[in-house]
Amino acid sequence: MVPFLHYITCIFSYKAARAETMACMKLGSKSDAFQRQGQAWFCTTGLPSDIVVEVGEMSFHLHKFPLLSRSGVMERMIAEAAKDGDDKCLIEISDLPGGDKTFELVAKFCYSVKLELTASNVVYLRCAAEHLEMTEEYGEGNLISQTETFFNQVVLKSWKDSIKALHSCDEVLEYADELNITKKCIESLAMRASTDPNLFGWPVVEHGGPMQSPGGSVLWNGISTGARPKHTSSDWWYEDASMLSFPLFKRLITVMDSRGIREDIIAGSLTYYTRKYLPGLKRRRGGAESSGRFSTPLGSGTVLSEEEQKNLLEEIQELLRMQKGLVPTKFFVDMLRIAKILKASPDCIANLEKRIGMQLDQAALEDLVMPSFSHTMETLYDVDSVQRILDHFLATDQIMPGGVGSPCSSVDDGNLIGSPQSITPMTAVAKLIDGYLAEVAPDVNLKLPKFQALAAAVPEYARLLDDGLYRAIDIYLKHHPWLAETERENLCRLLDCQKLSLEACTHAAQNERLPLRIIVQVLFFEQLQLRTSVAGCFLVSDNLDGGSRQLRSGGFVGGSTEGGGGGGGGGWATAVRENQVLKVGMDSMRMRVCELEKECSNMRQEIEKLGKTTKGGGSASNGGGSKTWENVSKKLGFGFKLKSHQMCSAQEGSVTKSNNENVKIEKLKDVKERRGKHKKASSISSER
Repeated sequence: MVPFLHYITCIFSYKAARAETMACMKLGSKSDAFQRQGQAWFCTTGLPSDIVVEVGEMSFHLHKFPLLSRSGVMERMIAEAAKDGDDKCLIEISDLPGGDKTFELVAKFCYSVKLELTASNVVYLRCAAEHLEMTEEYGEGNLISQTETFFNQVVLKSWKDSIKALHSCDEVLEYADELNITKKCIESLAMRASTDPNLFGWPVVEHGGPMQSPGGSVLWNGISTGARPKHTSSDWWYEDASMLSFPLFKRLITVMDSRGIREDIIAGSLTYYTRKYLPGLKRRRGGAESSGRFSTPLGSGTVLSEEEQKNLLEEIQELLRMQKGLVPTKFFVDMLRIAKILKASPDCIANLEKRIGMQLDQAALEDLVMPSFSHTMETLYDVDSVQRILDHFLATDQIMPGGVGSPCSSVDDGNLIGSPQSITPMTAVAKLIDGYLAEVAPDVNLKLPKFQALAAAVPEYARLLDDGLYRAIDIYLKHHPWLAETERENLCRLLDCQKLSLEACTHAAQNERLPLRIIVQVLFFEQLQLRTSVAGCFLVSDNLDGGSRQLRSGGFVGGSTEGGGGGGGGGWATAVRENQVLKVGMDSMRMRVCELEKECSNMRQEIEKLGKTTKGGGSASNGGGSKTWENVSKKLGFGFKLKSHQMCSAQEGSVTKSNNENVKIEKLKDVKERRGKHKKASSISSER
């Protein structure tokens, strides 16, 4: 009796399965084969469902036979549920790749509903088919083979489709890695990114550009127009790659780097990605960074939490190579500022400071003026960070050939001797630091040791002029009037009065904030400089006078013989104009020298009075006063220049003497000419 009942049950099951199959065949490509009602999907076959599949929060009311005929996992689960004797079994699938949306597509495939494979869903379907064991054993042309064929023949041959497929790997990364889907997408993208699109414009370039013929001309409706496509820059893939999550983006960049893509292109993609996902880096910057591959992305990425932003910043910093010039200094400065806001690791901050120090000569003043993010808030600006950045630059320049520590770089009588390649960056950094000191000097909380240490860190030979340093010191003294006289003198010892320009010397001589010692030094060297300049101008004037006499005596002779009279007249006019300009300059210099001599004589008298009072009423003779002046000048540090001062005076006297002799010679010549004319006139009258 029992075998008979089992036989009857099998017959009814076969008929039911056949009826379900016929119903599914009738569905064909109908898109309305499934209907959703709330959190449930129903199959509109006309037959009551005999199985409920729950995937997440969604339930699917389906039929057993279409499912078990395509999936090995569904066959086993239905068989286990049938042992309980329930007519309508319930199956739960909690770990299906892609969730309920993917199972909806799988169910439609099992019911032979026409399924559209795309680059966005093929990865989910491939992983779900592998999970459900939808192999060829359960039907020819099953889901695994169809998705595998579409992925290899369609997706991997397109840049856009590969990007979409790789982006979809995030949610099913474990399954995608096991099936080598992620690796295949990355390899395809790296291969296409490493290929120059301008060399292979057809069919490699497909990121939004016009269709091209094999000859390279633009196609319109399949017809060659003869127009050449626009040149494609090397950053064409930055925006597409920035859509990936950072783990996938990092793997893509690593593979691209191993394939030999240029380092500047890799660095550009990293800066693009960082600016897209770190809000603090999105502010527009001027200069070369606002154009080309370093421009700020227009699209906004996913909003990251502060912890995620900090992790991203630290990871990007490690990926960037420690090489000068790959990334603009502004980018590293912005990263350093955000790293301090996000409280990144000390190693990250130290590495960023080192990167900035390597290319400090390429920085601008606005880059260094960073606010202090310290809890103590001792100063308004982060002077300590700038000090460390400068130390890194000096250390790097010492290591490089021809740098600071190179024996070829030295100073000889104020003239720079060394490699121009090393002097130019150091000079730029010296000017930058002087400007930074002037910018932070008004901060009343800035302590003198910090200010003095930063100013003294720049080598002496790096400053061609000390005008910038003088300006910074003057501003600091103005905003720190409580400094003692000894502190002022120690700070002003950083100045080299011989490197001050004439304008700076004029300002310093009238600056009441400077110590008396510095003012005297400035006046002395200014007078010495002016005397030397005046003496040089006299010598130049004599040379020009001699040249003009030669032009008057022989210029027109040469013109008559060689046909160059016009050239001789032009040279004479030029010499006369230059001589007039020099005379005007000498007159102004003479007036300035007289003023300085008066000031020096007044200061000398005051110093002699001070010397008399300190000696307790000593003699006031001229000999004692001169000794006092010599002693004071030695103490002030410029006694060794007195000989040159005397030489300049003697030279000026000799120059004036020679000028007087020239005047006498001219007068004698005039007298001789007059006598000659008188003799000629008398002879003519006698002949008549």
